[in-house]
Amino acid sequence: MIVTDLLEILPLADSIAKIWYALPLVVVVSLVYGATRHEYLHEILTQSYRSLIWVTGFMAIIFAVIFVAGYWN
Repeated sequence: MIVTDLLEILPLADSIAKIWYALPLVVVVSLVYGATRHEYLHEILTQSYRSLIWVTGFMAIIFAVIFVAGYWN
């Protein structure tokens, strides 16, 4: 019983592991975006933080839409 439950969850573990590739990508994109708009380190980090929150929020909204749409299928 436990083995079959584990085998059902295992494909999800593979897709969850792939989401970790997005983390460094979002951080780097936020830093580059902040650096193209400002010259001073404090302003770059502030802009990077704001864009990091924006991109993460946008990805969360898209995930929620796809997740909800999956129930209608």
